[in-house]
Amino acid sequence: MDKNNENINIEIKLFLEAIFQKYGYDFRNYSLAHIKRRILHRLSITKLESISLMQHKVLTDPDFLQQILLDFSINVTEMFRDPDFYLALRKEVIPILKTYPFIKIWHAGCSTGEEVYSMAIVLKEEGLLDRTQLYATDFNQRVLKHAKEGVFSIESIKDFTQNYIRSGGTEHFSDYYIADYDRVIMDKTLSQNVLFAHHNLVTDNVFSEVNMVICRNVLIYFDRDLQNRAIGLFKESLLAGGILCLGSKESLQFNEHSSAFSSLVSKEKIYRKNYLLPTLFEE
Repeated sequence: MDKNNENINIEIKLFLEAIFQKYGYDFRNYSLAHIKRRILHRLSITKLESISLMQHKVLTDPDFLQQILLDFSINVTEMFRDPDFYLALRKEVIPILKTYPFIKIWHAGCSTGEEVYSMAIVLKEEGLLDRTQLYATDFNQRVLKHAKEGVFSIESIKDFTQNYIRSGGTEHFSDYYIADYDRVIMDKTLSQNVLFAHHNLVTDNVFSEVNMVICRNVLIYFDRDLQNRAIGLFKESLLAGGILCLGSKESLQFNEHSSAFSSLVSKEKIYRKNYLLPTLFEE
């Protein structure tokens, strides 16, 4: 590693430590490569001369902190992203959920809400939405507000519609939103059973006891220790036999909690929490 790159990495660690000490947001165990790209991009926009000067600005300017939180958020998403995943949900997971009298689903790291509304549509078409409580959480209050509003760019609808069709949708996608000039507003019935709430996978504890956890394309931005922590939270949140859905580039392989799960749909990274067998004692 050259000296300049080493100095940058030191500045980044100090920058993240400052945010944690001042505001309680902990990005210290995020992937260095991911955080470094975001910080250097923000540095180029602000035209400050160093990360150290950015650190001073973030400590004295709460509005700048909000911008940094947006930079660090993983907000690359769309409705019915990875249509094959939703096909697998319909074929392999929905039949399991139908056996429950009441269903609780946790979307961890929900970002701007596209996948939450996607799941609500699947549940509605499968006759399960009315008996499902969905929890949609993220550490970023701004993206949570966006998710709760359910308003998206009209330019995105073409891609959303194609994804919906490829994911096995059974209705007309246009039935689920109202077009309003350059935006679309999702049908409010889709979010009537959704609780949008602040939760940080890095610092907070178990959110709720649920039948299913969806956390897709978030863990790839965490280092190994943080991945272990997050999967541990999901393990504690899930009831026995509960479903865990990860992203296409994520896996439980090498995770310290992997033995608690079995693969349900390996290609789509869908797992099921193992049932614990009672211990038999001999007298």
